Amino acid sequence: MAEKANSTTASTTAGLRGVTAASSTISDVNGEKGELIYQGYNIHDLAQHSTFEEVIFLLWNKRLPTAVELDQLKRDLSQCYALPSEVIELMQRFPREADPIDVLRTSVSALEFYDPYARDLSREAAVRTAIRLTAQFPTLVTAADRIRRGLDPITPDPKLNIAANFLFMLRGERPLAEEAHVFDVALILHADHELNASTFTARVVAGTLADLYGAITAAIAALSGPLHGGANTNVMRMLLEIGELENAESYISRALSEKRKIMGFGHAVYRTEDPRATHLRGFSRSMGERGGDTKWHEMSLKVAEIMRREKGLYPNVDFFSASTYYMMGIPLDLYTPIFAVSRISGWTAHVLEQYADNKLIRPRAEYVGARDLRYVPISERT
Repeated sequence: MAEKANSTTASTTAGLRGVTAASSTISDVNGEKGELIYQGYNIHDLAQHSTFEEVIFLLWNKRLPTAVELDQLKRDLSQCYALPSEVIELMQRFPREADPIDVLRTSVSALEFYDPYARDLSREAAVRTAIRLTAQFPTLVTAADRIRRGLDPITPDPKLNIAANFLFMLRGERPLAEEAHVFDVALILHADHELNASTFTARVVAGTLADLYGAITAAIAALSGPLHGGANTNVMRMLLEIGELENAESYISRALSEKRKIMGFGHAVYRTEDPRATHLRGFSRSMGERGGDTKWHEMSLKVAEIMRREKGLYPNVDFFSASTYYMMGIPLDLYTPIFAVSRISGWTAHVLEQYADNKLIRPRAEYVGARDLRYVPISERT
């Protein structure tokens, strides 16, 4: 969702903006303060000190794990990294030009056939399914990329965490510790964000008591829409089109005069800088410095300066993630699937919460159409 509900609620609100649709402990967004919390913990604290696996446990269990619990979760996840061979074979039949987010959506739907507990919605079984999905998303995304390039998927390494394993399976070589850390924090930053479109979709589907695979497949479908996912891909395409730092001012000025949307700025909730962008700005710089090319970071800073000056808009989470991922050598069309690799932790947390106290989500629509029309036989119609 986006903003908090006002004290008075209009009979209709476009896009459900400001309408409270669920009670949740999972995450909260304070748009005025630029604050994001997961289960009570500030995102800055988690980004600086936690790991993605810890955050997964936190989102699912409302508290941070003990050392023993974290070790157990890591073992459970690593045991589920591998995909059923039937799903790999199915992916190999997909068109090579298929969009990776659509490949992910269809592959997740197919995974249900190979989970004998898929339709068991008890807490224990649903957590088991959540573990499988969270563990297998990185394998699905990297396998899809390698298959379309005519390469064999890389077997996941159970000794690596989710972030390092993703980079390993994407490239075929183990990542440097700094890269793995940057990617791990990026996963933390994208893990949940209240009732955004895909999360709300997952809860609506779960509210019918459909299983986790159905709810998550629907969430991916919502994410695939350009008004929700894909912004950081478009940010990087814009930077590549600008080309050089000295072109940024004229490019943005022209785009604004032509009423074109500059991706990566503004947010439905935040009125200040997106707190997630704070960390990604630093990563954009460090990845550029490591690669010996800070041009994309410097260009990003320049575009952000222009947008703040001209439109009063701040970067959101998508803006600096674009150059960060680009300097890590990640293909542009994997940026949205990577979002899903992170957000599966939040999606599953919301589905678990929905199952725990379920009510069918069935809003009403305000009818504004005609009334009292009478049927006219077709022979009498003109």
